[in-house]
Amino acid sequence: MVEPRLGHPNLGLGVGLRTVHFPYILEKHPPVDWFEIISENFIDSQGRPRHTLDQIAERYPIVMHGVSLSIGSTDPLDFQYLEKLKKLASETDARWISDHLCWTGVAGRNTHDLLPVPLNEDTLRHVCSRIETVQDYLQRPLILENPSSYVTFAESTMSEWEFLTSMTEATECGLLLDVNNVYVSSVNHDFDPYEYLGHIPYDRVVQCHLAGHTHCGTHLIDTHDGKVIDPVWQLYREVHRGTGGISTLLEWDAQIPPFEVVHAEVLKAKLYMEENLPTDGPQTQGESTGEAVLPHPLHFVAPEVQ
Repeated sequence: MVEPRLGHPNLGLGVGLRTVHFPYILEKHPPVDWFEIISENFIDSQGRPRHTLDQIAERYPIVMHGVSLSIGSTDPLDFQYLEKLKKLASETDARWISDHLCWTGVAGRNTHDLLPVPLNEDTLRHVCSRIETVQDYLQRPLILENPSSYVTFAESTMSEWEFLTSMTEATECGLLLDVNNVYVSSVNHDFDPYEYLGHIPYDRVVQCHLAGHTHCGTHLIDTHDGKVIDPVWQLYREVHRGTGGISTLLEWDAQIPPFEVVHAEVLKAKLYMEENLPTDGPQTQGESTGEAVLPHPLHFVAPEVQ
């Protein structure tokens, strides 16, 4: 029998660590349960961001979340990158290391995007082999997130939840269940998000993500630039029931408000851990106002690593 959350604790309710909030966190020491960092923002930094991270890691649990592993790519794994991840995890006492089920480039070129993979047996074998190599190198289970997606492949022969289940069974890796991504993909690809959640191996779920998105009329984009809408909160309630309680993190990566607003948003999760839900009407989709160029979850990475 698999130990729930692969033996990891339920850290409670956390938020993504962003540089705009550094002064507030260092001065106020807010009562947030934990922080998730973007690994790439710190693996090559020995300046102020890293010094600040070290101070925060002395007071709060830290989790590492990457965007460059490219576990689905056909390019060779980058062992220099893996060594940097391993070193940062040791120095910050990171509770776990996560990334995405995706590929980010090929032939040495980085697209700076989280691209979907065909969901079939060939891809499954390829991804599982690479996961096992990464886990052996890091000497810990890898935690992988379900991505949001905007296209599907004619070559796919299984659902995403079937792929994730087979992947975790074959490699003993963990899952980072992004509830907003489930919702975004369900709208884009016309599937039932509750059916998706009904097939998730919850004993493998170590963490979940919540976030806002942008409604573009014909499709949704995972922009992380606003509040969590009611349908996503309803899905989170199902995840809470399935897991019995899980480390939950709010991502807010564009048009970032003051820390108090971000923290208050993730604290709403407490309402959905009970049977009696709020009685106010549901939010409408697309709270974000929308700019000429939509923000993207990876856009905030580059400025922080300079």
